[in-house]
Amino acid sequence: MKEYNEDDAIRHMRASVDGADAYDDDQILNLIDIIFDYYDDNGGLDIDCDTDADDDIEAIAAHASALIARDKGSIIRQEHIAPLVAAEIEYEISLI
Repeated sequence: MKEYNEDDAIRHMRASVDGADAYDDDQILNLIDIIFDYYDDNGGLDIDCDTDADDDIEAIAAHASALIARDKGSIIRQEHIAPLVAAEIEYEISLI
């Protein structure tokens, strides 16, 4: 398994989602932090290729959407959250 690299994750997320280039590294890193906080809060959830990752993506995206909606400093548009979460998880899976 390869090691997680935030810079590679950011590049993958930007390349995977139209419009994501409008967000600076800090905005995307905030979303990555929200994803990993979700994992921590939910018993160390790991995305497993043998499970239905779509269910995980939906739950994580809903959690992230709620937090980002309350974050006055975030400029990430709501319609980009689920695709960005999916791209981040796709990156994680690529490391396995």
